[in-house]
Amino acid sequence: MGRNNLVGAWGEAAAAQYLRKKRYEIVAAGYRCRFGEVDIIARKGQVLAFVEVKTRNSDRFAQAREFVDQRKQRRLRSTAALYLEQHPTTLQPRFDVIEIYAPDGMDTIRPEIHHLEDAFS
Repeated sequence: MGRNNLVGAWGEAAAAQYLRKKRYEIVAAGYRCRFGEVDIIARKGQVLAFVEVKTRNSDRFAQAREFVDQRKQRRLRSTAALYLEQHPTTLQPRFDVIEIYAPDGMDTIRPEIHHLEDAFS
């Protein structure tokens, strides 16, 4: 596993921990299908959130959410649709982005976390 993959996995674990503290139930992590991958699928109340996690050292060049472009959004929607087809539910689907800013990479003690609910409705 390359360094970027390790940092990404570290960020996804931090995002899952953050969501649990916010009383979300993690339903799936790293869900993959032919259309793509969803980092985290989490439930809270009547919402099923499909969460894209973006980990960056800083927002100096661009905010992490800017890396979730139209193409990525389409892939996330297709992946979520297949998940919902395989796992029927009455929960309301939503797409969230969690930005994690870790200036010291995986050595960051308190990463800055921004949770953007309904990020591209």
